[in-house]
Parts: sequence; C-alpha cells; structure tokens
Amino acid sequence: MADGPLIVQSDRTVLLEVAHPDAESARHELAIFAELERAPEHIHTYRITRLGLWNARAAGHDAEDMLSTLDRWSRFPVPPSVSIDIRETVGRYGRLVIERDDVDGFGENVLVLRSTDAPVLAEMARNKRIQPLLIGHPSPGTYVVDAWARGHIKQELLKIGWPAEDRAGYTPGTPHAIELDETDWTLRPYQRKAVDIFTEGGSGVVVLPCGAGKTLVGAAAMADTKTTTLILVTNTVSARQWRDELLKRTSLTADEIGEYSGQVKEVKPVTIATYQILTAKRRGEYAHLALLDALDWGLIVYDEVHLLPAPVFKLTADLQARRRLGLTATLVREDGREGDVFSLIGPKRFDAPWKEIEAQGFISPAACYEVRVDLPASERLEYAASADDERYRLAATAPAKIDVVRSLVARHDGERILVIGQYLDQIDVLAEALNAPKITGATPVDEREELYQAFRVGEISVLVVSKVANFSIDLPEASVAIQVSGSFGSRQEEAQRLGRLLRPKTSGHTASFYTLIARDTVDQDFAQNRQRFLAEQGYSYTILDADRITAQAA
Repeated sequence: MADGPLIVQSDRTVLLEVAHPDAESARHELAIFAELERAPEHIHTYRITRLGLWNARAAGHDAEDMLSTLDRWSRFPVPPSVSIDIRETVGRYGRLVIERDDVDGFGENVLVLRSTDAPVLAEMARNKRIQPLLIGHPSPGTYVVDAWARGHIKQELLKIGWPAEDRAGYTPGTPHAIELDETDWTLRPYQRKAVDIFTEGGSGVVVLPCGAGKTLVGAAAMADTKTTTLILVTNTVSARQWRDELLKRTSLTADEIGEYSGQVKEVKPVTIATYQILTAKRRGEYAHLALLDALDWGLIVYDEVHLLPAPVFKLTADLQARRRLGLTATLVREDGREGDVFSLIGPKRFDAPWKEIEAQGFISPAACYEVRVDLPASERLEYAASADDERYRLAATAPAKIDVVRSLVARHDGERILVIGQYLDQIDVLAEALNAPKITGATPVDEREELYQAFRVGEISVLVVSKVANFSIDLPEASVAIQVSGSFGSRQEEAQRLGRLLRPKTSGHTASFYTLIARDTVDQDFAQNRQRFLAEQGYSYTILDADRITAQAA
C-alpha cells in the first residue's frame, strides 16, 4: 500500500489529505481534470466529471495521463470501475467530428458530421433535437449539417454525452496588420504558450489569474491571426482599459480601434464592445445585432467569459465560423452553463494555476483571512425572527462589521485598500465611516476612471466599491481588499475580488484579502462555498476573531 495523499473512490470522488507532504503536487495534477467540491480544513473532496475530463482531453491530456496521476498519488489502488469510466468517457471526445467537405448534391465546402462508429452516429441521428439540424445522409458515416447549425449541433451533442471535435475551420476574416510592440517588455513564457496552444486549436478558453496578463494574451492572439477583431468586455471602463493596453502594446493606432458601447458607436478594424450593448433590446429585438456582421471579423475575444450573459450564447452559436478566444480567471459559472462555454466558445486550451505563477514571481503572493464577527443580542434576535430570504442581507450588512473595517484600515495604514460591498446602503455607510470616496453602478464612467486613476497614483488610499469593481479593473498597487459582503456563495466573485490584489507591487507589499463574516449565520455558510475557489488555487484561509482585531486597533 502506497502512502499517497489521494484516496480515489468508486463514485468518482477523490479525497485529498491537505497535510500530506505531497498534497500540493497531487492537487496541481488532479485539478487538470477534477473539480473541487468541498474544502474543509483537513480533507478536500474533488469530483471527476465528464466535462472536466473532456476539457482536459481537448487541452492535450489523454486518459492514460489522468490515470497515471491517480495511480501515482493514490494511497489505495484506483477502483477498476473508475479506470474504465475515465477511459470510456475520455474516449467519447472526438468520436464525432465536424468537418467541411464537397458532397454530391449539396455542393462544395459544406458542413458535415462524421464518425466511424455507426451505432453512435445512429443514436445521434435519431435524437429529436438533432434531427432538424441534419439535411442529408449522403453516405454511411456522414451526415450533412445545415449551414447555420454548427454551434447548435455541438450544444445538443454535448447534452447527450457525445462532444464533437470541430475541425470545420474558420474564416480568415478581413486581413489587418497587427504587431506586438515589445520594445520595453516581452511576453512571459506562459503567455506565449497559451497563445500558441490557442492558435493551434483555433478556438477555446485560456484560464489565467487576474493580474497575469490576460489582455496581453488577447493582444498576442490578435498579432498572430492578423485580422479584424471584435472584443467583447464587461463594461465601458474595461473597454477603455483594453484600448489603452492595445495602444501601448501593439502597432495599432487610435484610428484603428473603435468603442461600441452605450456612449459611443464606432466600428473599426478592432472594435471593443460591451456585453450590455450586445444584449440591449428595442421593441423585443436585439438592437445592435448588426455589429456581429458589421465587418468580416476573423477573431472574436470574450473577456471574462465566465460572465458571458445567457443571450450572448445564442448569438455565439451563429459565430462558429469565426475564431473565438475566451479569457477568464475561472471557468466556474454560477448558472451552471460551463457546457455552453465548452461547446460554443471552445474547450479549455490552457490553464495556469495561480500559485505556480505566483512562485515564478509574476503575480503577488496573497494571505487570505476570514474575520468572524459576533452579532449583538438584539441583531441575533432580529436575524432569528426573519424570513429566510432576509437573513443573508441582515447578516451581510451587520453594523458590527463597520468597526472591524475601521480597525483593518488602520492596521494597513499606508497601503492601497479596497473595501468591497454588495449592498448600496452599506456602501454609503462605509464610505461615510471611512471618509473615503465610493464607486457604484450609478457612478458615471468618467468619474470612475478619475477615482481609479487617483487610487493608482496614491492620491486616494482607500476606495469603497460595489461589485462593479469585480471585473477587468487594473489597480496594480491595491494590496488590501476587505470584503464586507458578497453575492451569496459566488466562487467566480471570490476569484475576481482576490484578483484585484494579485498584480505585482512596486511597493513590495504582500496582498491581504479579508472577508468579514457574521458568525453562526448563513453569511458563514455562503463563505464556505466561496472559499472553494481559493482552495482550488492552493490558497488557505486563516480564521481571525473580530474582537481581537478591534482590541489591537484600540
């Protein structure tokens, strides 16, 4: 019997003993194809899922690689049923292939679905949701797919457990010269590797920590493809940050980059549009759908792809002939639509673990703390008497948290501090208590940019922000985040908020990430789910008592 850190169970769960000396090495390899489900102090539970296996296969890992990981680190023999299941599940990827070919009676370069596995092809062709997408069966092993249905058939095939490998190629788009300007910088090795793997695969998702240079990966992909590019981003501030980075890092000029948002409607060879404008409706119709065909785009970049609004999936289903690059810090989606990202944007092509990039010195180290706050007796009684849908708000916005925030700000005097809240009335109270400016969704874009810039250069040391600051905001000198309330148990939000701190600091400060929790409430329950993301990346929480922090400050 080996003494490894893993125990593989027949239900496809894998237990990881956190204190084992080989735990970190095993976790790093296991995370390639398994998803963390629970992360208490001593034993972490992973689950091997079909989508995880297919993403790993698309990224170049075969079944033998995955089984080798389990065999190498497992304390007991891997159950035969798990080994068989992994081989068979991984073997499903690519048994169906989408290609282009000349077909008699249908024309040249038509879309076809092929397989050498006749029973699989027959099962697929009988499916009621797939049948309408097929317009011919010219030969054994081949079906002709309706030209518009490339994305839709991939979605439906994934649902029935047969993910198709898409080899149908991409339109080159209108050529447009783009070069990287590496005069005073150069792509990091992992960025170059991510771009090369994406370019070879044609479409897919690159997963990198916030602060690890996802925008530069996008710029390098544009330089490799040299084509007109549509970049979709979360908000206008993000659009302008993309524009500034492209002007700084590439040969593109201001005349070549357009902004398409609620404020400006420009279509240029490189156009940066917000998700909001693409999903805006007028009289029940998408008012700006023409943007998707305004130019012959050769590349579409989806920034923060884990936040892609549901309507954009439907629009993306019609864009399968164009190269698609998704950029994100985490593939976790709170709506469970990871499968749609896989089938419509593309599989995960590259995933760099956060702690690995930290070890290379490219992102700042971070210490994570959970600060537990006791509610006064009167608030505990109010909480106990409240309906379930009110309890989280009461716990998350507990007034007792305000003094703790003051104490933490004092503890980190001289550092750049973000105080983050979910509720607008709480943000108002925090801003007044700290005598600090605030940014919410109601703050005009120009004012937001002014406040962010003042924070960057040190004119402001404390900034109170709502969830608008979760996404694509470049604040490299932020070294402290105090999360007072969040979106229930959102792991993707945890990734974004920690990510605000990970850009390397000229100050040399280690990042400190605090989450304030009302003890013995649903606030604490939701925090455990959010922390799963940190455990996935190799971070751990230190539990602090709020009373001790306020006593130290006094």
